Amino acid sequence: MVQGTVQVTHGGTSRWRRRSGEYPTLTAALAVAGDGDVLTIAPGTYRENLVLDHAVTLRGPEGAAGSVRIAPLDGVALTLRASAVVQDLYLEGQDRAAPALLVEDGCPELTDLRVSTRSAAGIEVRGSGARPLVRRCTVENPAGVGIAVLDGGGGVFEECEVVAAGQNGVSVRGGGRPRLERCRIHHATGAGIAITGEGSGLEALGCEVYEIKGAGVQIAARATARLTDCSVHRTSADGVTLDTDALLALAGCDIHDIPENAVDLRSRSVLTLSRTTVRRFGRNGLSVWDPGTRVDAESCEIHDSTGDYPAVWISDGATVSLASCRVHDVPDALFVLDRGSRVDVVDSDLSQVRNTAVSVSDGATAQLDDCRIREAGTGAWFRDHGSGGTLAGCTIDAVQTGVIVTKGADPALERCTVTSPAEAGFYVSAGGRGTFTACRVTGSSGFGFHVMDGCRTTLTRCHTERCARGGYEFAEDGPTAEECTGDESGARPTDRSAPGGAPAGARAGVRTATGTQSPAARPAQASPPSVPRPADGAESGPAAAARESGEMLGQLDALVGLDSVKREVRALTDMIEVGRRRQQAGLKAASVRRHLVFTGSPGTGKTTVARLYGEILASLGVLERGHLVEVSRVDLVGEHIGSTAIRTQEAFDRARGGVLFIDEAYALAPEDSGRDFGREAIDTLVKLMEDHRDAVVVIVAGYTAEMERFLTVNPGVASRFSRTITFGDYGPEELLRIVEQQAEEHEYRLGEGTSQALLTYFTELPKGPAFGNGRTARQTFESMVERHAGRVAQLSEPSTDELTLLYPADLPALPVQPAPC
Repeated sequence: MVQGTVQVTHGGTSRWRRRSGEYPTLTAALAVAGDGDVLTIAPGTYRENLVLDHAVTLRGPEGAAGSVRIAPLDGVALTLRASAVVQDLYLEGQDRAAPALLVEDGCPELTDLRVSTRSAAGIEVRGSGARPLVRRCTVENPAGVGIAVLDGGGGVFEECEVVAAGQNGVSVRGGGRPRLERCRIHHATGAGIAITGEGSGLEALGCEVYEIKGAGVQIAARATARLTDCSVHRTSADGVTLDTDALLALAGCDIHDIPENAVDLRSRSVLTLSRTTVRRFGRNGLSVWDPGTRVDAESCEIHDSTGDYPAVWISDGATVSLASCRVHDVPDALFVLDRGSRVDVVDSDLSQVRNTAVSVSDGATAQLDDCRIREAGTGAWFRDHGSGGTLAGCTIDAVQTGVIVTKGADPALERCTVTSPAEAGFYVSAGGRGTFTACRVTGSSGFGFHVMDGCRTTLTRCHTERCARGGYEFAEDGPTAEECTGDESGARPTDRSAPGGAPAGARAGVRTATGTQSPAARPAQASPPSVPRPADGAESGPAAAARESGEMLGQLDALVGLDSVKREVRALTDMIEVGRRRQQAGLKAASVRRHLVFTGSPGTGKTTVARLYGEILASLGVLERGHLVEVSRVDLVGEHIGSTAIRTQEAFDRARGGVLFIDEAYALAPEDSGRDFGREAIDTLVKLMEDHRDAVVVIVAGYTAEMERFLTVNPGVASRFSRTITFGDYGPEELLRIVEQQAEEHEYRLGEGTSQALLTYFTELPKGPAFGNGRTARQTFESMVERHAGRVAQLSEPSTDELTLLYPADLPALPVQPAPC
């Protein structure tokens, strides 16, 4: 296409002005044009750098859109410094250091432009005086930013489209504040929309951000944004991210099909959501971290998780408030942990939750008012010391267990109703506390209220109906019940608890664990049969700092077998303890690398020893908390570039002050790895272990041969670990001891000949790849209990011996080995 001519039509009538005419170049035409003049450009390619500093109109011929190309070989194709009108042009730029179209001043109107460039930015608005109105423009810039608004610039972009960007689709910084209306940003490599810096902001209405190789919307460093009726979907990283005092309001938005976190907030950022839907996300729907970080959501819906992570994750002192929201079809609904973290939920529905609807741990707080929990594994679980809050006026229906309180947690429940649980309505164990006021359980397949030994629980005006195993099951010492009723004995109110905490339960269906339950039945109630595991490798609870290392080492010694393991751990512990004492005496202490490699078959106690090791180090003051965070490849390795480092950093951060236990670590470096992202996880771990060597102990575990290969994949891996501890397989005698311990713990006894039968059984049991060592012993015991139950259930009045003795006949049959070929 050759260069054409430019027709200039003067807008004024002054006789002193040059008459309308044709000019061979745009530069010549602009030299004579003044405010109000119209420049009509004939079809062609113009290799000129245009500067509009008058309020002229620059347009292509009518009915020939895209026939005029402004394509200089370098520099800015079109610069606007006045309130000009530009329409129907095709702009090209080739300068990586300059934008294709630059607005520096005025309020120009840009309509139906096509910017196809490989420059620094497709359209750049720069300076506090630049306020363009941009309509129906398209930007394609595979080398740089699509649209950039900088240094106080602003303007309105209506029905514009960024079809490709090598960096951010829309970038706002330096105090820029544009408004986007009905725009589409897609196929960007970077963030779809990125806003950063104090004073920077963006308002978007009816926009769509999708097919982004990065985060959909990214707001950081005190920037602000408001998105209304917008959609963010199909990103490779998080859907929306906020960091460092960022502020965002989402109204009527839809965030979906996100492989990572739908929304991730950190460092005192604040998010407000209303009428917004978050769906089909791979990790957390809302991931909220750090003190001062806050989410306020009203009339929102979070559902259809595609991963195995909680829908709402709150940690490190963050706060989330949900009002009239729905969370459903997720693995876990709300997971709040760490002291200072809090969730407040009002008039909301949590349903179709595969594990736990509300999980509270590590000193966090949950407040639920008038909420409805349906179809969950566990309605609410308050896990450990310092964890608590209030559930008031809540209903929990069709769950395995309504509410679980364990390990010193102390929530308050008022006017809560649990209907049709498969197990207990309310279950308190392991030193849990809790106050239950005017709570009800109806139609339980287990007990209504089940409180285990030593739990100082208080029940007031509670009521049970149609509970298959009884309304109340209490330990002899612990709970206090007042004015509690049930339908087992006419639903008459109870008296104040008897001395020692045992309720006067005979008149209201309140049962104690002694005298009313057979020894054989008690073991099955030692813990809820279907207690879910924490999602996403969540912490198992902080170690109690007051526990002495001697007590922990005593627990280690009590484990069956593992003699060489015990010696290694004791040797390492002795070195750390002596080093601590030398420091106290003013002497130099040898540097001890505390990271370990555990090798051996599954079921040999690696996880148990790792947990005890963390608690021992905490009792010595080496670690702050000593808790265990257990992860595997799926928790560390992402599907896209950059996501693995983020996941690994998150797991490492959760383990701060404790132990990061990586099971089957060799899976991070498969032999046919190719472009596998597992190597990125290893590289990230190596650096974190060096930078934060005193904050986290890392233990990697797996089969012996595979772990030897793992230690060679990165030059820094082997040097980070102080020693390798090998866990040998258990012999038949040790497996027998495990069964004996299980029997004693659950109040069974081995009858005559049973020990010898077990030895023979374990000797002859095939040791194939599925052989689980300690797990095999436990499974054998469980099978014996099941066969025993089938035998004793046929007796009309079994004796105590018949209820407790296990015989050789109760042993399961040995698996049949396939015949050799």
